[in-house]
Amino acid sequence: MTTLQGKTALVTGASAGIGHATACMLSHAGARVICCARRLERLQIQVDELPGPGLAVELDVADAVSAASLPDRLPEDWQAVDILVNNAGSDIGGRQPFHEGDINQWAGTIQTNVTGLMQVTAAMLPGMLAREHGHVVNIGSTQGLAPVAGCGAYAASKFAVHGFSETLRQEYAGTGIRVSEVLPGMVKTNFAATRFFSAERGDEFYDNHGQCLEAEDIARSILFVLEQPAHTVIAQIVVVPDNGT
Repeated sequence: MTTLQGKTALVTGASAGIGHATACMLSHAGARVICCARRLERLQIQVDELPGPGLAVELDVADAVSAASLPDRLPEDWQAVDILVNNAGSDIGGRQPFHEGDINQWAGTIQTNVTGLMQVTAAMLPGMLAREHGHVVNIGSTQGLAPVAGCGAYAASKFAVHGFSETLRQEYAGTGIRVSEVLPGMVKTNFAATRFFSAERGDEFYDNHGQCLEAEDIARSILFVLEQPAHTVIAQIVVVPDNGT
């Protein structure tokens, strides 16, 4: 197994949910963790609580300038990123028929989940290629394999993440760059509250769904992917709750 001791990992969307759980788990595994999100003040509090070295960096993945400038905004001794976890995501306005939604919100979902993920990858990949070493982990979704009614924009975005991940894995095979995709089923985080602009509606959504995964379940899956020997690539790992969704 590959040790993460001393490796530098960058996690997007690290201020909450899966991103925060992943940052904590990577830190416990010995990695130096760069936590990126839009809410810098909240992010810094969480970074200060990590058991190992951490760095809080403001990042809006959907903003081209914010993403492109990311490598140069890192301190010199943090720029050699070994692991990129593309976790930041959005589903604002989701869970309703397409014609009843707001096209600007649908476009925002694509901008964050697809364009944003690609922009951050484009910013960090050249450094990995120059060092001939790196691991990109994209957080997809089971909706990138089997869509659900009412989730047109979100499912479209996750199908795109799935295709992009598979393409990257093939393009960079043999270069020292590994590409993996983790595809969760329903995970109980603050994601639904953000989608509905209501914590109460978010809690109700998860309660009505039944058994859900926890953010730590996905973080453990990410850790498993990263700890595989150098000659092994976990191309995809699908994680669902016991009810199969």
